[in-house]
Amino acid sequence: MRMLTTTCCIAGGGPAGMMLGFLLARAGVEVVVLEKHADFLRDFRGDTIHPSTLQVMHELGLLETFLKLPHSKVSDLAMRFGEETITFVDFSHLPVVAPFVAMMPQWDFLDFLADRGREQPRFTLVMNARAEGLIEDDGKVVGLTGTGPDGPFSIRADLIVAADGRRSDIRAVSGLTTIDIGAPMDVLWFRLAREPGDPAQTGGQIANGRLLVTLDRGDYWQCAFVIPKGRFEALRAAGLQAFRNGIASLAPWFANRIDSIADWDQIKLLTVSIDRLERWWRPGLLCIGDAAHAMSPIGGVGVNLAVQDAVAAANRLAAPLREGRVSDADLAAVQARREFPAKATQRIQVIAQNRIISPLLARPDDAGPLGPPWLVRLFEWLPPLRRIPARVIGLGIRPEHIGPELARRP
Repeated sequence: MRMLTTTCCIAGGGPAGMMLGFLLARAGVEVVVLEKHADFLRDFRGDTIHPSTLQVMHELGLLETFLKLPHSKVSDLAMRFGEETITFVDFSHLPVVAPFVAMMPQWDFLDFLADRGREQPRFTLVMNARAEGLIEDDGKVVGLTGTGPDGPFSIRADLIVAADGRRSDIRAVSGLTTIDIGAPMDVLWFRLAREPGDPAQTGGQIANGRLLVTLDRGDYWQCAFVIPKGRFEALRAAGLQAFRNGIASLAPWFANRIDSIADWDQIKLLTVSIDRLERWWRPGLLCIGDAAHAMSPIGGVGVNLAVQDAVAAANRLAAPLREGRVSDADLAAVQARREFPAKATQRIQVIAQNRIISPLLARPDDAGPLGPPWLVRLFEWLPPLRRIPARVIGLGIRPEHIGPELARRP
């Protein structure tokens, strides 16, 4: 692998990169996907497979096989304000074959895509291979450099795709301009055992100054404790027992097992950022997924936006890549197709974090009992309203579908 030539080289084996690589190879394009880790086994990645992604799997004829993997189904979402629980999302009415969120470890999702990719003769996945630099010729990107299991390597390609996440190495050296939108919060991820008698719903608990989201993962809860931006060190200084007490006060049913969090190593800090590229491409290079637009964890939509980017890119680029005629206009068309959904989703996330989450985190403990805001109560009084956030979260804005070029098999 010291020197290689291919048609499309994708940096990053996450949801965007793996889906794009599989779709392009399935459509007859020679593809190399580079993943910097030795496997996909990492905790606290996005593990929500939304109805939009499940619909893509259905259109590819893979849904039945995919859902044989271990998963749990989430048909609605609820939030607990003080002592009251309000259901505000109902996915069951969505016009798709699988109107639910599948809670599945991301490594299972990526392994599934990798296995489907390996069934394609034009697909190559290289693990332990980190993309680090770009090769340019007269202002056009014509390849990339990196480090793999056997040392430095270079790959020449008609198109380089950066799908290597919010801390993209390729984006960092691309010269493309990033717009930093910002986020007032960070998230602490941890897990706690699930026991009989626990609440049945995936959702969240809100109290004065505290917010905890719990995701049902079968035999355990994946928990997200939302904190003001930059407050992690202050939490650590207050001590682990104070942290445990705060969790138990939000979710009293965790009190009998909260001591299973024995040290801070069991708690993972996610530094939340919201940003996007001003332009997602330059000649020979395209950025998609978090490399193009880093999302907040609000709504858990990051994985699914990445998949939607991959489907849109494959729809537009499969034929030009296969025929050796991919152009700047093709790359610009991918951004034109996906920029509005990314911007609109980020705008919704910013409104939620600034008008709902930040005021809650700023509310002092002695502010009195917390109840649902009247806007949230509307979802209790008028259940059909639950279909609106279900559509935004479950399907997204302008959902993508498998087009003729991807449906065909070479």
